[in-house]
Amino acid sequence: MSSSPLTFTNSTFFPSLSSLTYRRPPPPSLSVKPTPYSTVIIGGATPLLRRASLPSLSGKPTPYSDTTPLRRASPPSCAVKPSAYSGGGGGGGGEVEAESFVEFVTSERVKVVMMLGLALALCNADRVVMSVAIVPLSLSHNWSRSFGGVVQSSFLWGYLISPIAGGALVDYYGGKTVMGWGVALWSLATFLTPWAAEKSLWALLFMRAMLGVAEGVALPSMNNMISRWFPQSERARAVGIAMAGFQLGSAIGLVLSPILMSKAGVFGPFVIFGLSGFLWVLVWLSATSSTPERSPQISAYELKYILAKRQKLSQPNAKKTSKATMIPPFKRLLSKLPTWSLMVANAMHSWGFFVILSWMPIYFNYVYHVDLRQAAWFSAVPWTMMALVGYFGGACSDILIQRGLSVTLTRKITQSIGFFGPAIALFGLTTAKSPAIASAWLSVAVGLKAFSHSGFLVNIQELAPQYTGVLHGLANTAGTFAAILGTVGAGYFVELVGSFRGFLWLTSFLYVISALFWNQFSTGELVNFDEADS
Repeated sequence: MSSSPLTFTNSTFFPSLSSLTYRRPPPPSLSVKPTPYSTVIIGGATPLLRRASLPSLSGKPTPYSDTTPLRRASPPSCAVKPSAYSGGGGGGGGEVEAESFVEFVTSERVKVVMMLGLALALCNADRVVMSVAIVPLSLSHNWSRSFGGVVQSSFLWGYLISPIAGGALVDYYGGKTVMGWGVALWSLATFLTPWAAEKSLWALLFMRAMLGVAEGVALPSMNNMISRWFPQSERARAVGIAMAGFQLGSAIGLVLSPILMSKAGVFGPFVIFGLSGFLWVLVWLSATSSTPERSPQISAYELKYILAKRQKLSQPNAKKTSKATMIPPFKRLLSKLPTWSLMVANAMHSWGFFVILSWMPIYFNYVYHVDLRQAAWFSAVPWTMMALVGYFGGACSDILIQRGLSVTLTRKITQSIGFFGPAIALFGLTTAKSPAIASAWLSVAVGLKAFSHSGFLVNIQELAPQYTGVLHGLANTAGTFAAILGTVGAGYFVELVGSFRGFLWLTSFLYVISALFWNQFSTGELVNFDEADS
């Protein structure tokens, strides 16, 4: 066989581009599934993973061609399950899945509510310091029990002034700004309390009243921030977290105050807590935002989740709520029975709260003859219980709503527990023969009282989101009147009768009456406050 010379042409190794068919096996997938962040076809309701096409030099489609419009292919995820933030694409038809506990606790909105909880802890610690300091101050100044009640109630006189105006400011300027100013001012008032006490009695009363003025914006600001950051199905849990800080502030103040007084004098706690408030303000202003849309730290996926939940829950409501005005429609607000159910509920809640907060250290000292530090410990245990039960009650409330129970019935159930429970437990407290048994009964009363946080306190956000602040202000004002009456009245009652027992019986009776009023007139539905009744 003769051999012919090898002749190489371009077509030998480089065939005509027009006849080129480029094929290669697809890249290994390692059982790739769509990631939580996969993007889907524009306008489609079903998530699909599409491979992008390679350019064809001949103009013909390659094996990787796909003429379907797409946004972006997802990166490999090695079989990661979809998260709560996955959903439909540009058409907005996707379903938002429930997020896991880990995703919830690491979210930006939980950081916001944790900061709110710290603020409320400082709020209550600054209040409760005087409940402990009043004992040595009364001895050194020879104050009667009734006058000691006046000193303690001076905070409430200031607290009476600000909730309505502060609530209107919260609705207009937002919870972040108003809360920042509030914490700064009440921390300054706490820090200056030692100076005021050395100056004169009137200066002390004025400084405590200023503390009340500043703290009057705390709860309206908290409610405003939670209504903006959390969908309705998570709000009871969020309020539970924030109010857990509020109750732990009572325990912290009651436990640390005697220790700090023994080390740094009677006014040591006022200085420490005041400085802590200034530090909180710096972190709050730099690390949080007033709404999810304005937050630079929030992930795109969490923002999508919050907005999708908010849109889904607002769809059944035919009318959109109007923007809050600087001067709210007070006449229409007060013309609706659901508003009065909030006011009655908060009045009773505040009566019980401030009577227990202000008088229990004295109660243990007076009835069981324990020293100040022991009295503080016995009084602190119930507030720790309230913090734990408050979160549990909020979680249960959210679960009931997620499983289809109406919001109205859920709020009535939780508020009934929050009122009937303390009514029964306070009767038990009057029969206690030892401080340990009394502390146990008090823990039951205060712990069950925490169910109110997922009752009337969350309900404020549901009646009219645009008036959350002013509704809370109205409820707080009613509560402050009741707290003043209860705090001062307890002192005079004990002086006249010589026993706390009758006053505790009266408080139990008022709890029952308030529970009945709530169940009759409260609602979990939107109430139209912007149009007069026809």
